[in-house]
Amino acid sequence: MFAAERRQLILEMVRANGAVSLRELARVVQTSEVTVRRDVRALEAEGLLDRRHGGAVLPGGFTRESGFPQKSHLATAEKTAIADLAANFVEEGEAIVVGAGTTTQELARRLARVPGLTVVTNSLLVAQALAHANRVEVVMTGGTLRGSNYALVGSGAEQSLQGLRVSRAFLSGSGLTAERGLSTSNMLSASVDRALVQAAAEVVVLADHTKLGTDTMFQTVPTDVITRLVTDEPPGHDDRAQTELQALADQGVQIAVAGASGSPGGDEVPARRATRSVPGPRRSAPAGLRSAVIGEPAPGAERGRVADLRRR
Repeated sequence: MFAAERRQLILEMVRANGAVSLRELARVVQTSEVTVRRDVRALEAEGLLDRRHGGAVLPGGFTRESGFPQKSHLATAEKTAIADLAANFVEEGEAIVVGAGTTTQELARRLARVPGLTVVTNSLLVAQALAHANRVEVVMTGGTLRGSNYALVGSGAEQSLQGLRVSRAFLSGSGLTAERGLSTSNMLSASVDRALVQAAAEVVVLADHTKLGTDTMFQTVPTDVITRLVTDEPPGHDDRAQTELQALADQGVQIAVAGASGSPGGDEVPARRATRSVPGPRRSAPAGLRSAVIGEPAPGAERGRVADLRRR
């Protein structure tokens, strides 16, 4: 493939998806990341796109939101590895909230094996992944369907979350920085994600390395509210992503790094780390929390149990 053809294909991918990693671009155009990086620099010099943390984004600094069909094909190996690792932070009998997104959908597929779990979600895709899990109770919010990501949004979704309290929330987004935290490109999605955060004692963010250092329009979770980030290992040349991870760790975010191979094991980045061995400082959270069903008191004997959410 000639350079002009390669660069045109790269440009079309970025325009269609908003942000694409160098790894993904190299896979699609069937060349090395070194060659793709050279092509991206040339396109940036023409003002057609911006380089950003191991990838390319639309020019202007703030990426737009991609639709589900585009996002579902991006960083698939990384999302699988992140979901495998994140599932280890869910215990039997818990009640949790899971937000909308392709990475959280991958997580939901793994949660189907966790007995006694209660999952509150505004995502049709998350609910679908858990629909046939006999030992998992799924509670959906109300709201208006947003077709681009199959999520329920709006005042109905937010009001249905009032009074809810669970152990932790699992969320993804369009970008993550140490300065602003997690952000997304859509105002309605951001508002519901904030309501999900308010319901949880801990917040776990799932974000692959292409989102590190990317800032989008609407903040959903400030950095000081994020308990843990589950991400994949950035490419060795991506110094800016490594710097962003360190900045997040220094602010007290526990960072679990999954291998792209999909191994359930992972490393944690300590504050001011020299090696990957000790997690950053852990934030405290209220103790003695119990599960609740949206719009109702905590489930009683008719549900067979009340999930004890006291932090272990």
